Amino acid sequence: MIVRLDPLVPQDWGPVAVSLGNFDGVHRGHARLVEETVREARAAGGPAVVLAFDPHPARVLHPERAPATLVTTEQKAELLSGLGIERLAVLPFTREVAALDAAAFARDVLAGCLRTAAVVVGANFRFGRGRSGDPAALAALGADLGFRVRSIDPVLHDGQPISSTRIRAALAAGDVGEAERMLGRRFFVDGDVVAGDGRGRTIGFPTANVAPVNETLPAPGVYACRLSVAGEPARPAVANLGERPTFGGGARRLEVHVLDFAGDLYGAAVRVTFAARLRDERRFSGPDELVRQIADDVARARQALGDAL
Repeated sequence: MIVRLDPLVPQDWGPVAVSLGNFDGVHRGHARLVEETVREARAAGGPAVVLAFDPHPARVLHPERAPATLVTTEQKAELLSGLGIERLAVLPFTREVAALDAAAFARDVLAGCLRTAAVVVGANFRFGRGRSGDPAALAALGADLGFRVRSIDPVLHDGQPISSTRIRAALAAGDVGEAERMLGRRFFVDGDVVAGDGRGRTIGFPTANVAPVNETLPAPGVYACRLSVAGEPARPAVANLGERPTFGGGARRLEVHVLDFAGDLYGAAVRVTFAARLRDERRFSGPDELVRQIADDVARARQALGDAL
């Protein structure tokens, strides 16, 4: 459940265990924080909560350097719920919030609003005006305000801490497998199926033209993926993400051909989950060469997804 802390008034949730951070992507490092937060919540006898800012603080303080997000707030809540979080508390990030010093943040937000019993943060967590507060400072404040603090070491991948920045870099390179290893799940985007130009159907490979709600997409290319509609099993598919250079190019599109499927997805809300990158997007001499390549893409996608030919 998403709860916006606007205005910042006391919540009647009982003794809360809360983890703080952006939780963008809800990756394996975040999952470790959640695991400890759920454990603390059980010990306290209250709900497990994640406190996140919206928008990302960089969008307010340094908009020219603000990263694209990996997930929407709704996706974040869904993923966190699957890990045991009962509420995603969203604190609107404003310049007034940015101006709160560490002591005021702990007093007004953690103790006053959330009535926190326990806080779980990463070892590199910083908070308060100018990022002046760290886990040690938070623990000292908590001793006065009535909550305990646990600091968790980062989860490593290839010897380095997992981060949303590293995951964005992997996706920008088209390496959805590397992103999966850091996320602990396959990367997905959600979106609505909108009207396309119908070319896929004329060459025997109809596609769903998906308008993603996610800000971050993998690099242009062709991917083995699965497409799902709420309440239905996920279906194997091939996705082309790019500008369709064979047909003159244009704006980037996500076009998904669902294997062994003849239904109509127009208007449906769908999820596209990326399993493997098959090749770069490239220009073909004409429809015949493109058809042969798509047939090969379909065969390779079946193999990548473990589906029978």
